[in-house]
Amino acid sequence: QVQLVESGGGQVQAGGSLRLSCTLSGGTFRRGAVGWFRQAPGEEREFVSAFKSSDASTHYAESVKGRFTLSRDNARTTVYLQMNSLKTEDTAVYYCTYGTGLITSTLRNGAAYTYWGQGTQVTVSS
Repeated sequence: QVQLVESGGGQVQAGGSLRLSCTLSGGTFRRGAVGWFRQAPGEEREFVSAFKSSDASTHYAESVKGRFTLSRDNARTTVYLQMNSLKTEDTAVYYCTYGTGLITSTLRNGAAYTYWGQGTQVTVSS
């Protein structure tokens, strides 16, 4: 059974950095797509970043492009989201997600993914 566990959240001042980790058990990230989404209080869940294995492409929301970097370990069981130059508006619960059969046009749609982690809180203070 596939399970995702996130870690690395916390509180940081604006301008600081955090690295989130997402570990997959019961499978690997060699196939399908792995994504990061976030949800702030009172807001809808929004896409942050995703990696699609079929063409090794990485995708970012415009709001985080140039500040966040998604990477994977060699074993393809852990992905990381390096978050630099954090802003107060980055405050949210961050979720890791995984699915198969995604195409580029569906990467930003949370409903296209099958498995979700429990989320990790990121709080950026001014």
